[in-house]
Amino acid sequence: MIRSRFAPSPSGALHFGSLVAALGSYLDARSRQGEWLVRIEDVDLGRTVPGAADDILATLEAFGFTWDGPVVWQSQRLDRYAEVLDALRRDGLAYGCACSRKEIADAARLLAVDGGPVYPGICRSGLASGRAVRAWRMRVPDEALSFEDRVQGTVDQVLARDVGDFVLQRADGYFAYQLAVVIDDADQGISDVVRGADLLDSTPRQIWLQRCLGYATPRYAHLPVVSNAAGEKLSKQTRAPALDVSQASAHLVDALDFLGQVPPAELARAGIGEVWAWALANWRFDAIPRVRAMVRS
Repeated sequence: MIRSRFAPSPSGALHFGSLVAALGSYLDARSRQGEWLVRIEDVDLGRTVPGAADDILATLEAFGFTWDGPVVWQSQRLDRYAEVLDALRRDGLAYGCACSRKEIADAARLLAVDGGPVYPGICRSGLASGRAVRAWRMRVPDEALSFEDRVQGTVDQVLARDVGDFVLQRADGYFAYQLAVVIDDADQGISDVVRGADLLDSTPRQIWLQRCLGYATPRYAHLPVVSNAAGEKLSKQTRAPALDVSQASAHLVDALDFLGQVPPAELARAGIGEVWAWALANWRFDAIPRVRAMVRS
């Protein structure tokens, strides 16, 4: 059984980039008679905007998306994340880190694939005298980790070189995205992850966690990210406008076109049911552009 999911963060309204990710994962699952789940990734409560999650769900419904089973909220699963972190600590796979951001920045010699400093392993062998644990980190191997992405092709990463031991629980007490998403995908039986390529570089960290926890690794497909004319990913930070539900059909047609599906222009003026009927009947995964980012035409 194919089981995919869409997992937005309730830090703002859905925008066109969010729609592309939702549409790609939905059509990939439904075209293979699979299930499509929705998860609200609100583990970082500091970034959560009150009411945003409800707005996201209402927008999905207005655009004609339907999902299987109840919506999962990460903020209701903190005990589960703590349980798994404790197991990693007991097995010696996770360790306490006393470093501040400034200390890491001052000691680091390399930049990670996501732009931050590669953690230089200051606390890997234990805390210095008088230091207290601020965060918990995952030990990573100094060897190549490779996986085949259904859109982006072969991805290779050496975690020790390209990322360093990464955070599982932050100094503010919040569980890191990497830990939460791996546990959620395993607990929900996710077989296929279809999401934006902005998350491609974090996937090796998730695969390493899956291996250490004995979880199955889903198939991954990272869709092109929608960028603006300046090359920036559409987001709240780049002031991406919220989706207009009154233009749902037109937005869906634009998203289909962005994903290489070449819908007829007149479909933008059709009813939303007709748009979905065309999309499901004509979906071609192999037509998705094999690039990490594209400007919306």
